[in-house]
Formats: sequence, structure tokens, C-alpha cells
Amino acid sequence: MNVRNCRNCGRIFNYVMGPFLCPRCREKLEEKFQIVKEYIREHPGITIPEVSEACEVDPSQIRQWLREERLQLSEDSPIYLNCDGCGALIRCGKYCDKCKTNTTRDLQSVLKQNVSKMPETRRPDPTNPKMRYF
Repeated sequence: MNVRNCRNCGRIFNYVMGPFLCPRCREKLEEKFQIVKEYIREHPGITIPEVSEACEVDPSQIRQWLREERLQLSEDSPIYLNCDGCGALIRCGKYCDKCKTNTTRDLQSVLKQNVSKMPETRRPDPTNPKMRYF
């Protein structure tokens, strides 16, 4: 059992995964997210500080939702995020499409190299009655 204190309210709860928030604070945060999402739909092109003030949500939380790709900035928005890889301007997430493609390609090449380097596994000889321990 992994018991933690809620980062928001300080209550003790059984931590499973994700942010260190108790179920009650997690529900409140999800309600705030839905409010922000609806507000952005109704007011396209609005800035993060304006959304923060109107919905009473911390601007850093809105940026986190953008980084998690739960929200996306509209095409006419004057605000952009910077790609963590190359610094290019993006609308949501952490990386631009170019950096995502490069990372995927690099990982695939590493996986191909590792598969070719793997030793052949020996199968037990069915005629040999010896028991083996690993």
C-alpha cells in the first residue's frame, strides 16, 4: 500500500498513479478542466491569463493541460508554446511534429539494432531429463 499526502489539500490517501492528488481534489481539478474547455470553445482566440481569470484556474495549470495535449490553442490564438526539442512554435504538447518524427525514427533504429544483437535462446532438449534452475 502506497499512502501519500495530497499535494493540494494535505489529506492522506492511497496513491495509485498520476499526480499526488486525493480523489476529491482530482475530481475538482477535472471539473475545472471541463469549465476551462467550455470557456475556450465559447471564446476562441482568448489568452491564457484571460481564461485563468474568468475560470479561476492557475495559468500554470492551463499550460500543463496544453503540454499534456488535453487542450489545444486555436489557429488564431496569439499564444504559442515552444517545442522542448528545437524551440519551434507549437499549439499543444511538448514537441513539434518534426521532433516527434525524429524521436520515433531514432527509437525504431535502436530497437532494430537491439533485436539483431539478441542472442539466440536455446530451447531445452526434450530428450535430456535434467532439471534446470534459473
